[in-house]
Amino acid sequence: MSDIASFTHAGATLVAETSGAADAVSRTYILIHGIGMGRTIFADLDRHLDRESSARTIAIDLPGYGEAPEPPRVLTMERTADLIAAFIRARGIPSAVVVGHSMGTQVAIEVAARHPSLVESVVLIGPTVNRRERTAPQQVLRLAQDLAVESPRVIFLGARELLRAGPRLRPKLRAMLVHRPEPSTRACASPRSCSAVRTTTCVLARGAASSPPHSRRGVWPRSSVTVTRR
Repeated sequence: MSDIASFTHAGATLVAETSGAADAVSRTYILIHGIGMGRTIFADLDRHLDRESSARTIAIDLPGYGEAPEPPRVLTMERTADLIAAFIRARGIPSAVVVGHSMGTQVAIEVAARHPSLVESVVLIGPTVNRRERTAPQQVLRLAQDLAVESPRVIFLGARELLRAGPRLRPKLRAMLVHRPEPSTRACASPRSCSAVRTTTCVLARGAASSPPHSRRGVWPRSSVTVTRR
């Protein structure tokens, strides 16, 4: 059974759905969705992680997505990371595995760079944004290419979450595009600045022979990531 609760910090509110172990928790996974999405996209991953008997999974609706209310102003990736970090501290979680998908990878890497003591490891799934494609039209094109190979169920869930994201999707996209994850990624490659973060895993794509449209290996220093293709 899952527990759903809201958390507010510095004027912004997220919604967190917790499932898995309640006692003697050995590992906590924080799942952060991409732009226009919400925590429901992690339903299958959530069930998979729940098989780990002593693990706890927390799927997040970021402010202005899913069931979380719109903040007074669209948050930057850095402010969103600070919100996640405040949530981790408030829940008394010693350290977490922070999993980000798409835009969520930008938030995840900022959590690790800005609050390394709270992060056990980071998983970046389809990291954004390709530094050669930081424009809205290019990202819309990449979205269309992604949808062409997705199942009807995934398309339905994505469409529902996009509608929930509301009319402020454009400034949210702008916040994603202006963010530069490279400095924080380099910081996480430094044992001096991110000594608590054990590993950063970059999951590029399913069955990909090379990097997917959203990312290129040149963006992520080899010393900071383990590249995994499925």
